[in-house]
This record gives sequence, C-alpha cells and structure tokens, in this order.
Amino acid sequence: MSSLRTLLPTVAHGVFGRTCVSTSRPLFSQLRVRNNFSKQFARTQSSAAAEAESEETEPEAELQSQQDILAKLTPEDSRRLSLMRNIGVSAHIDSGKTTFTERVLYYTGRIKAIHEVRGKDNVGAKMDSMDLEREKGITIQSAATYCDWDKVENGATKKYHFNLIDTPGHIDFTIEVERALRVLDGAVLVVCAVSGVQSQTITVDRQMRRYNVPRITFINKMDRMGANPWRAIEQINQKLKIAAAALQVPIGREEDLEGVVDIINRKALYNEGPRGETVAEKPVPEELTDLVEQKRSVLIETLADVDDEIAEIYLNEEVPTPEQMVAAIRRATIARKFTPVLMGSALANKSVQPVLDAVCDYLPNPSEVPNVALDLANNEAPVSLPPYSNLPFVGLAFKLEEGKFGQLTYVRVYQGMIKKGMNIVNTRTGKRTKLARLVRMHSNEMEDVTEVHSGEICATFGVDCSSGDTFTDGEVSYAMTSMFVPEPVISLSIAPKSRDNGNFSKAINRFQKEDPTFRVHFDPESKETVISGMGELHLEIYVERMRREYNVDCVTGMPQVAYREALLDEVAFDYTHKRQSGGAGQYAKIMGVLSPAEAENVFESEIVGGKIPEKYLAAVQKGFDEACEKGPLIGHKVLGARMLVNDGAIHVVDSSELSFRTAGYWGFREAFMRARPIVLEPIMDVAITAPIEFQGSIIGLMNKRNATITDTDVGSDEFTLHAECSLNQMFGFATILRANTQGKGEFTLEFKHYAQAPPQLQKDLIAEFQKKLKEKQN
Repeated sequence: MSSLRTLLPTVAHGVFGRTCVSTSRPLFSQLRVRNNFSKQFARTQSSAAAEAESEETEPEAELQSQQDILAKLTPEDSRRLSLMRNIGVSAHIDSGKTTFTERVLYYTGRIKAIHEVRGKDNVGAKMDSMDLEREKGITIQSAATYCDWDKVENGATKKYHFNLIDTPGHIDFTIEVERALRVLDGAVLVVCAVSGVQSQTITVDRQMRRYNVPRITFINKMDRMGANPWRAIEQINQKLKIAAAALQVPIGREEDLEGVVDIINRKALYNEGPRGETVAEKPVPEELTDLVEQKRSVLIETLADVDDEIAEIYLNEEVPTPEQMVAAIRRATIARKFTPVLMGSALANKSVQPVLDAVCDYLPNPSEVPNVALDLANNEAPVSLPPYSNLPFVGLAFKLEEGKFGQLTYVRVYQGMIKKGMNIVNTRTGKRTKLARLVRMHSNEMEDVTEVHSGEICATFGVDCSSGDTFTDGEVSYAMTSMFVPEPVISLSIAPKSRDNGNFSKAINRFQKEDPTFRVHFDPESKETVISGMGELHLEIYVERMRREYNVDCVTGMPQVAYREALLDEVAFDYTHKRQSGGAGQYAKIMGVLSPAEAENVFESEIVGGKIPEKYLAAVQKGFDEACEKGPLIGHKVLGARMLVNDGAIHVVDSSELSFRTAGYWGFREAFMRARPIVLEPIMDVAITAPIEFQGSIIGLMNKRNATITDTDVGSDEFTLHAECSLNQMFGFATILRANTQGKGEFTLEFKHYAQAPPQLQKDLIAEFQKKLKEKQN
C-alpha cells in the first residue's frame, strides 16, 4: 500500500493532467510513467490533473481483489460474462489478420460468404469497409464486430459471445492498435509461418505488454513455400521474451497441408467441406506419432516453468491429464507468462476453428481482468470497477468515427449498464447527454439495441466527446486513463489548391478528433498549415480522404523534420533587463548557470534570503519555458537545458513579473548561444523486410543514407534488416525501396532518440534560419 501511495502523486501530476488526448501533445517521458503505472494498477484510468498531494494526505486505495470481485458476481452476471470474450487480432503487415477475421465471421455464421482482401470479385473483406482499404489491400482503421461461437464441451454445446476488433498492421496506424488493446481483454497474435517474428510483431508485442493483454498465437500461412512453424516459435521465445509452445503439429506442410494434430488430446483435426466448415476428428497419422509425443513433452516442460501445479506434477515424474494441461495453459496465459501457439492457414480454410476454441479455453472473460478508475470526488483515490450490472454505469470512449448520422462514439462498458434514453455524463467536461440511439457494430453496419451490460462494447450517436473520455451515469465521478499516444515523426505543409467553402477546416478538425496521432498547427512564420503524423502513408491517406470525402484537392510541401536544439557547455549568465520610458519602468536582474541536462528541460532556483520573490521566480521560469519552445539557433524546441538561478536583484518600483519573464527569456537566449549550441536530429529505428535476393541492394541504399545497421535476420526467402538512420535521410524512401525491390520491399520507422546532426547540415539549417530572420526584418 505504501508503494501505491508513493506512486500516485507522481502519476497524477505527470499523466492525469491529460484526458483529452486528441488536442494535447504527450511527452516522450509519458511512456515511462505509464509503464510504471500499469505495473501497479493493471489498467487504471485518470482524470484532469489535480496538484500532487503530499504523502500524509494521500487517500488510502481500497482496491478489491479479483477473487472478491468474482465471489460477489450474481449468478446471471457470472453466466453471462463467463461466455463472453473481448478479443483483438494484431500482427505485422500482411500476416493475414483480416483474412483470419473473415474466416472467423464465416465459421461463426456472422457472414454468409467469404470475400478476400484482394479478391477478384471486387467485394473485399467485410472488415475492410473503406474504399481506400479495399483498393490498397491494407487495413487503415480498426473495425469492430461481434459473433457467437458454438463450442462443444464434454458433449454439450456452449454458445460463446465474441466482441472482435481487427486492427491495422502498419506502424503508421499504430494508434488504432493502441486504442483497441486498451479496451480488450485478450488478443490473437497472428505470425507468418514463413517470415516469423517481424518488426511490427515486436511493436504489437510491446503494445500488448503496455496494456497487460494476454494473447494466444496463431501461425498463419502454413500452406506457403518455406513455412516453418518451429522457427517461428523459437523466435517468439527469443525475440518477444515470452514462453511459447505449440499445442498442435501440422499434418503436411506447404501445399501438402492437410490439417493439424491436437497434441493435448492426441487427435488429428481435418477441415472438410468446400470452405472447411466441418472439422473432422481422426486418429493421429502413424508417421507423426513420435513428433507429437516430442512436442507434447516440450509443452509440459514449458508449462512446468510457468505454472506451479504442472511443475509439481513434473517433479513427481507424473504425466498431467489433458484437463490439468488446459487449466495450466489458461492460468499461465492470463498471467501473461505463456502464449499457446496454434497453426494453420486462413486463406486455405485450414485450422481456424481450433483457434476459436482456444480463445474460449485460454483467454480471460471480462470478470477475470482487473480494471481500476480514479474517484475524482475522493482526491483521485483508485477504485476497482467490478463488472456488476447493478452498479452505476462507467464506460470509456475509445474511438470516434464520422458516420452518416453524425459522430459515432465507440464505448467499452466497464461497470453497470448503458440503456437507450438514459443520461450519461462526460467526467472531463461535466456535460450531460441523453442517448438517443445505442448500436452494436458489425464493421460499417450497425444493429440497434436497447441496453448493453458490463464487459460489452457498443457505439452511440450524438455524444460530443474526445477519444479517451470517461462516461458515467452521474451517480459516481470516476475517470479512466486514455491510451498511450506516440509522438508524430513526420510533417508536411498542406494547403487547398483552390479556395474552399470551409470543407478543408471541417476535414482537418474531424481527422484530429478521430486520430490523436494526426496533429495540425499553423506556423505563423511560414504562414503554412502543417500536418504531422506517424509516417508518409499515414499523411498520404488523410490527404486522399480529404479529396474523396470532402472534395478538397490539396497541395503538400516537403516534410519538415522536428529538429531540436541543445547545448554542450556549462556557462554562467548575468543578465539585466532595464527599460525606462517615463514613469514606472522595467527592471530585473538574474544570475546563475546554464548547463546541459539529461532529457527534459529543467528550471531550478537556489535563491536565499528572498533576494527575488517567488512570484518573480515563477515569471523567470515562464520566460525560460517560452524561450525553450523556440530556440535561438534554428527556431526549433530546446531539449536538455538546465537553468539554475542563484542570485539577482529587484527594484522596488520598476520590477514586475513581466520584467523578470523578459529577463528569463533573453537571459536564456544570450547564455544558450555561448554554451556551444548544437542541432539534434531525430534518429529512427528502421526495419526493412524484402526478398533475400535484394539484400545487397538494400544494404547499399542504407549505406548511402549513412545508416548504422544493427541487425540482419535472414530467413528462407526473406530477410529483415534493422538499422538506425536519420529521419531526414528517410524521406521518399518508400518509393526508392519499391523501385529497388520490384514492389516487394516494406519498411517501418519508429522514433528512437535524438542525436547530433552532421556539421554541414547544422550550418545549412542555421544559415537558412538567419536568412528567414533577415527577410522578416526587411
């Protein structure tokens, strides 16, 4: 409890100050704070910031244990929740997520026909509802649906209810994965049998860990040439650092794939029928008996490492029963110590149904996942959110979309129930709204409902909110944290080709509200509107959507890199601001030291004896913060500066807050230019995947860009190259990569850190900035 009390003030000040993520700019340090927070609270949530309380006044956190919550469930809630699963499908680009989801919907009876992502019938997969998605063959927006799966257990059939979200694979649309995993209880991680663990697989794994989401793994594309599930499992163990073992052995491989063997129950499973609708159980083929027993032993040994009950059985040299193994896999999976691995081919309609059974067997239901909110009426004390239908309603708006009936808001219900016609309150704004319509989503289609219980996902219209807002029924004042929002990595200047009738502004405002990673600001110097996002594809999609959805043709300019300014030396400063203009003038004197800091800008004061009053010191800090927003070297933000004020003087009449703010501003700029200022550029973590015959060509491309190659992973027919490269060198790389790999290469960019820019680039940037200043003065 003491660690909880110690942590809460820090987090309340650092993270809880931002519930409306769509309009704020999170710091890079937020990820560290969120990660620390998630370890303490599982999936806690936050509100508008209050000042950090002292440890003596911090409220006690009365959090219920999960056992207590489960024990108090009503029989009706227990039965309903035990048959419910909220799951997402995540993976690297082109691993087959949407194809897998299409099969899930078909086998559960949700759709009547299967359509492929790039099918010849030009219909496209159900979950890719946007025209752009169907044209490009990629998923751009996460799509939600629901379905029912009839699972046979001990001769009886149980109907499980799935809420399913299909997520994009491109790093450019990473916010879609973040917001989906924030509200889901479990996930299916799809891994390609040929390529294994790829760059985006590692990113998705990190996102699952951030939100404490357990996962089962499906090795897809087992019918492709070069498929090797054992290599993929080894990579999951080594690269993702999570214990993994196969629950199945393939019968045949590549084009000879016929089915799989369930190694727990020792039976072969074959898909029969024109679309693999029927699963037939047969004896294990003789030639696979030894392999099945070997992999069964590996599974038991792996479980013994992560589960105490199996460890005890193993040490007693006994063999666990299938029931004991299933129970152990469930415990270890929910505890996120283990991921069961299944295999098959979604495109070939092989072995998708066993994955649905595994979702029921191994992933948690909503009552088994701890969820915590903060009580705003009690100094943000953490409170548990048990999934009881008879408690006050608490829900989280995790995704916004512009629908034909207005703004469509997706809501996950954590506690209580939401009914059509009831009033809900936005805890951030205090605004009360009456729900005129409540729907369940099936991709871009909707089905009206009258009420939705805890643990469910629904959508509603006519609610004015931002992504990440918390809603209640007004009886409680709880708040929940939003998802982690990464910083944009690329910017473009944008302007409509001709004078528009306001559609450009409408499009910009809508896209910002829907997507917290899409940022827009107006540069007063260049008089340009600048859009920022997660990559070239991200911005390209939004420019195309403006043209299609709002009839606004736009012109985009060269991307602007988010450079930073820093200093190398420690310098003393003594700055006096004096201005006399008749009557009361302005006077402020500050002395101190300007030095480099670790990552963030720091302002400190060592004034003794009240030489400078506190209110004037606060003004100096404001001037320092203002100067750091636009550095004196090239006009970009300053990073890693520490300003220590240790002496100064005031004038009884002429000193004011404005005087000291001005002194802080110009004193910093003057000292900064003496402290060996440098320009920092963003260094990106680049991962390039391409067929192996293009390896030499791609290494040459990266060497031309002065990249540092950190790792090369060579597979049977593909290779993945990891490198660190300046963002400035990566603009337009997508086109060059496609040209050099016959369109088969792909790459991802993710911000890693800032590093000193090359001297010539620094000179060019400084000269360009000075030229702009002269033009402005003239």
